[in-house]
Amino acid sequence: MALTIALLVCFFAVMVGVGFYTRKHSTDVNGFVLGGRSVGPWLTAFAFGTSYFSAVIFVGYAGQFGWRYGLAATWAGLGNAFIGSLLAWNILGRRTRVMTQHLDAKTMPDFFGKRFNSTALKVAASVIVFVFLIPYTASLYNGLSSLFGLVFDIPYWVVILVMAVLTGIYVIFGGYMATAINDFIQGIIMLFGIAAVIVSVLNKNGGLLEATKSLAAIEGEAGWQGAYSSFFGPDPLALLFVVVLTSLGTWGLPQMVGKFYAIKSENDIHKGTIISTVFAIIVAGGCYFLGGFGRLYGDEVTMNAAGTAPLFDTIIPTMLSTLPDVIIAVVIVLVLSASMSTLSSLVLTSSSTFTLDVIKPASKKEMTEKKQVLIMRIFIVFFIAVSAIIAVFKDANPQVTFIAQMMGVSWGALAGAFLAPFLYGLYWKGITKAATIVCFIWGCAIAVFQMFVSLGGVDVSGWGPILSYIFKSSINSGVVAMVGGLIIVPIVSLITKKPEKKEVDRIFACYNEKIETTKQQNLGK
Repeated sequence: MALTIALLVCFFAVMVGVGFYTRKHSTDVNGFVLGGRSVGPWLTAFAFGTSYFSAVIFVGYAGQFGWRYGLAATWAGLGNAFIGSLLAWNILGRRTRVMTQHLDAKTMPDFFGKRFNSTALKVAASVIVFVFLIPYTASLYNGLSSLFGLVFDIPYWVVILVMAVLTGIYVIFGGYMATAINDFIQGIIMLFGIAAVIVSVLNKNGGLLEATKSLAAIEGEAGWQGAYSSFFGPDPLALLFVVVLTSLGTWGLPQMVGKFYAIKSENDIHKGTIISTVFAIIVAGGCYFLGGFGRLYGDEVTMNAAGTAPLFDTIIPTMLSTLPDVIIAVVIVLVLSASMSTLSSLVLTSSSTFTLDVIKPASKKEMTEKKQVLIMRIFIVFFIAVSAIIAVFKDANPQVTFIAQMMGVSWGALAGAFLAPFLYGLYWKGITKAATIVCFIWGCAIAVFQMFVSLGGVDVSGWGPILSYIFKSSINSGVVAMVGGLIIVPIVSLITKKPEKKEVDRIFACYNEKIETTKQQNLGK
């Protein structure tokens, strides 16, 4: 406990210190929200990675999917690295940076408003962010109680309060630059922490070969021997849906795409791509690989009331409970790093979106830069407080399943609504405002319907094998929302009123702007 407390005190001191150090960068809106668009590739890549991977991944998803698919769950981590990071940076990075700077768009709703010349679209996107990002933010606290229970005998609400207050302090003072620097520090902790945990767990089980042999001896469903050590696991189709949702989904999440707005230059995208991909391979690949050995602890994990399945958030803590104290202390700091980095990104995204895209347009008086930053800081406090209250309420009232289902559908709703219009908006002049509206409705409708199904309000078992499979879980319906949007948007665009050619040409003129580069830069491409 003494070691853990010492590490936590040092960790918190550094986080708060960075917040005070970077407060000079947050005096205006551009500095507070985007770090003055001057953030280098290392900070941006780590900010992207740490916003991507939170305690939800390490504790929840790694335990849940590792239990279900065994070592094949590692494919989810590799998908996160190569689809969610490598392809995202290559396909979205440069164009996002160029077009958002050209349009002077500071948030994703702001991009939609200026790209399609529609204030209504901007407000609609802001409402979607507000409704679905708060429950997603609240989900970041999941798993913290079981991990802290390994060391501290303190109430769960205390853990949430400490994390929320300290995150709020450095985000309020330093804005985006504080989150970027702290994300870099937290990312380094995550890299070394994941590696240390994997080595320790494997050593505890006799090494990689012995641990894999033990896992292969566990019988899967229908008597399948070695299912959990097989290449694609016991259910390849379900695993594919997990890979697509957790990987492709990042392309439509405002807190992820926003990192491309702030990077210093287009030339830094190449470096950032490599750094972000390597980070994801180690962190995401490592998390899911570790979770794949969860069934070795099947006799120790806490089961649900019916005794039919484990409580997934307890699998990873159970694996860690047998490790040396120093490793447990590192894990506590690791999970806090993962959670605080994602929390800071989410609340900064929520507050800036709500202030710039809802409050500012609705204000009858001209708002100064100083006032806008003040309002954003107030909303940061509001969003952190609301997410913390939701998390505490959910923990105290597990019978209230509505909150859990809202958390489950948040990712799919945001990605389903935003991914297709954002992607097409960067590349295709022919996308229409009507298609964007339809996609917004499509993504949100699928998510809301999924929530009713999950709550038992709608029975789809008699709707045929395809529909019943789609709405079997929020993972499946989230993938359908995203992929469906990619199909719906071009179809609707072809049959609806085309945007004004002159206006679209003006927007896409940013890609034709001539720039000077050195031979060295060109040799590196």
